[in-house]
Amino acid sequence: MAKLSSHLRTFLEYLEVEKGRSQLTVRNYQFYLQRFIDWAKDPDAKEVTQDQIHQFRLYLNRLESRGEGTLKKSTQNYHLIALRSFLKFLARRDVKALAPEKIELAKQGSREVSFLDGQDLTRLLEAPEKSDAQPIVKARDKAILEVFFSTGMRVSELAALKQQQLPKAREEMTIRGKGDKTRIVFLSEQARHALKAYLDQRKDEAPFVFVRHDRARSESKEVGPITPRSIERLVRHYAIAAGISKKISPHTLRHSFATDLLMNGADIRSVQSLLGHASITTTQIYTHITNQQLKDVHKAFHGKQREK
Repeated sequence: MAKLSSHLRTFLEYLEVEKGRSQLTVRNYQFYLQRFIDWAKDPDAKEVTQDQIHQFRLYLNRLESRGEGTLKKSTQNYHLIALRSFLKFLARRDVKALAPEKIELAKQGSREVSFLDGQDLTRLLEAPEKSDAQPIVKARDKAILEVFFSTGMRVSELAALKQQQLPKAREEMTIRGKGDKTRIVFLSEQARHALKAYLDQRKDEAPFVFVRHDRARSESKEVGPITPRSIERLVRHYAIAAGISKKISPHTLRHSFATDLLMNGADIRSVQSLLGHASITTTQIYTHITNQQLKDVHKAFHGKQREK
């Protein structure tokens, strides 16, 4: 009998080559599926049952997550989505296994959207200029924050950005996002100014827009791109420096980009395109906090019968 683990590598290669999934997505699927395989003691595909899936869901629901309590429902669902995709793949290969549609996802509450506006946003965008870092690091970090807010890019997209992608005389540029799909994003005047101020200080020949500036390698021509993890750390650092109490991440700036557009009258389909969402359902998480029409209705009609 062929164990589940014997099909795993072929499935991951299928995700990468035929489905065009990113390396990060492939690694995540590998992690989720390996967790199930280890937990289930690597059964044969036809030995996986609904009862076993039920027990695995109980295991996930009670699993502690790095001292932060149990796994979020969304994280539990990622495991189940990976398992469903794996079972669909096996069915296509005529491998007897549990029908993937028998795996139901856990119900989730409405997703909370964290974003910045007003003074908090302004303080964050200005924070690098007030730091005591090297001038080139201050310029880089300022450009990173401005580009985030101007484009709504994902952190992985920004880290992979290359200088050849930057527009020469126009405001828009093409980037490659999830699923290897391209989309157009736009650079504001502030973002273009911050990028120029940073790139004018660069002496290296690296193709990436944003690179590391380690003091020990400051004169090296071979500098590597700044990593998504480093970008996450610098965003948190400047949020704290700006006196912002809530937890801030690069995705917070992506949320801020979307809510800023919607609050100022942009239609949701356009925002969907700018964010690179495959489904409008994903973009709709913003509508409950940006629905100007509902705000206008409340202001116009609420409390009119109360005595003045």
